[in-house]
Amino acid sequence: MNDPFQHPAARDLTRRHFFSQCGIGLGSVALASLLDSNALAAAPASTDSNIRPGHHPARAKSVIFLFMAGGPSQLELFDWKPRLVDLHGQPIPDSFIEGKRFAFMDSSFKNRSTLLGPKRPFRQHGQSGAWVSDLFPHTAGVVDDLAIVRSCQATLFNHAPAKLFMNTGSGQFGRPSIGSWVTYGIGSESRDLPGFVVLQSGPRGPRGGAVNWGSGFLPTTHQGVPLRNQGDPILNLSNPKGIDAPRQRRTLDTLRDLNLRHQAATGDPEILTRVSAYEMAYRMQSSAPELMDLSHESDATLNLYGCTREKPSFARNCLLARRLVERGTRFVQLYHTNWDSHGGPGENLEEDFPARCRETDQGCAALIRDLKSRGLLDSTLVIWGGEFGRTPMGEARDRTGRNHHIDAFTMWFAGGGVRGGQVIGETDELGFNAVDQPAHVHDIHATLLHLLGLDHERLTFKFQGRDYRLTDVHGELIRPLLA
Repeated sequence: MNDPFQHPAARDLTRRHFFSQCGIGLGSVALASLLDSNALAAAPASTDSNIRPGHHPARAKSVIFLFMAGGPSQLELFDWKPRLVDLHGQPIPDSFIEGKRFAFMDSSFKNRSTLLGPKRPFRQHGQSGAWVSDLFPHTAGVVDDLAIVRSCQATLFNHAPAKLFMNTGSGQFGRPSIGSWVTYGIGSESRDLPGFVVLQSGPRGPRGGAVNWGSGFLPTTHQGVPLRNQGDPILNLSNPKGIDAPRQRRTLDTLRDLNLRHQAATGDPEILTRVSAYEMAYRMQSSAPELMDLSHESDATLNLYGCTREKPSFARNCLLARRLVERGTRFVQLYHTNWDSHGGPGENLEEDFPARCRETDQGCAALIRDLKSRGLLDSTLVIWGGEFGRTPMGEARDRTGRNHHIDAFTMWFAGGGVRGGQVIGETDELGFNAVDQPAHVHDIHATLLHLLGLDHERLTFKFQGRDYRLTDVHGELIRPLLA
């Protein structure tokens, strides 16, 4: 069965064919994400056709994933290693690197790779005593709401496939992203906005682009919808010149009547989907601009985030993420680039890495504080992290940098069923290997789904003759993370 809960139900119609015939003008992905009528949903009946029950009671209702694209260095932020300071400049023992592969072999091993001590001072914060560097003063102020996992592990060590792996559970193109699996499994509470929204900031988009939020072989209704920071939130959202609201309403009413008459004659359920698509697009012409309009947010809120009402920034996207979950959006993902820190131009640990920290630190902390003050943190799972971490060895480049590292890196989690105020997992004295409570990407995915009320082993979709799932044949719950 293709139903996420393996019980008989009518399958979704193919949106790709439908949107090729519609010509609505709002963009097929945005429209598809808003569609979820009873005629289409392959899910158990519920009081709201957008919402589907999970496998067990959920701890979280929504997710905000703060994705630091490029692989932030945990050794400059959360994983304090005094021994690495003591051994700075010395060769790393062969036992650590034997049989290992790194993204840039020449720069990593030129003149034997030497250890690089952390570039910033660390202090303990909060009742939990978590170590945080001075690059994240705002995040340090909310550590007692965070569960910091220092033993995360990935599989792929180059950016594009590693981002794909973190977002889809596979390095192969064509797999559904996390947000797509989530909305496929439990739907969305919003009927006027997409269930899965993507917001971007930084000098460019993440490597790999839209495949990171694609729906893969799932119906396109579950694909992530990027919202723009300037102009129309979605391309072609506004009416063409000469088309006012009354004329548009008359046109839609006429189309609805014609479509319903044709549906009555043919019995084709796809026609009902078309009617629903037109109506949802009409509603989104007001809901999307209203979402992006921050004129009613107080100065105190804007100051908390460190953003303005109009200027695009990561902090502004954090505020928009809060507004989205308030309006029922299920999964919001913020991408911020560029955290790639090899030591080359624009990628050094002296100036560029601190700049990325300044761009994101206040917004992340403000999001936690704002959700908490509004009573939303308990129902919103917030995740911070990138596709991998950084080596304890430096790279021989123009300035100071570190190579890609998949054996140990740090992510943090808050709200939505997470037990905050703790540090989970440990790395060795150099920060090279996870030596206690390793948390692989598949385990992170399994735990995320669990907090949303979904069993990662039962959330499946049959494609090309086999049942697929987000965690493939892997995944264990990170139980210390659970409240």
